[in-house]
Amino acid sequence: MSNLIQEFNDYRTRMNEVILSKDNLVIKRLWNLDTNTYAEGALSTKTKEMMGLVASMVLRCDDCIKYHLGKCHELGVNTAEMYEIFAVANIVGGTIVIPHTRRAAEYWEELQAQKTA
Repeated sequence: MSNLIQEFNDYRTRMNEVILSKDNLVIKRLWNLDTNTYAEGALSTKTKEMMGLVASMVLRCDDCIKYHLGKCHELGVNTAEMYEIFAVANIVGGTIVIPHTRRAAEYWEELQAQKTA
C-alpha cells in the first residue's frame, strides 16, 4: 500500500478511535446515521458512494474525497467511471473543484497501482 493511502487510513482510524472513545452519544448517532445512509437500498452502495464523492468534491473536503475514492475503489468503480464522476463534480462545483480533482486523480492512481502491485 502506498504511503499516501496508508497515512490517510492510519490517521483516520487512529482519530476515529480517539473520538469514539469519548463516548459522546450525539457523535455516535451521527456516525451511525452516516454508515446507514450508504448501506444497500433502493440505490446501490456503489451509486451512493459515487454520489458521496461528487458531493465531497463540490464541498471541497479532501479527507472525504479520499474516503469515497477508497470506497469506490473497493466497490469496483473503474477509471472511466471515475473520470465521469470527476466531470460531474467539476460541472456542478465549477473551476474551484479543479485542485481537488488533481489530488483525487493522484489518490485514484495510487489506488489503481495497488491493484497491480
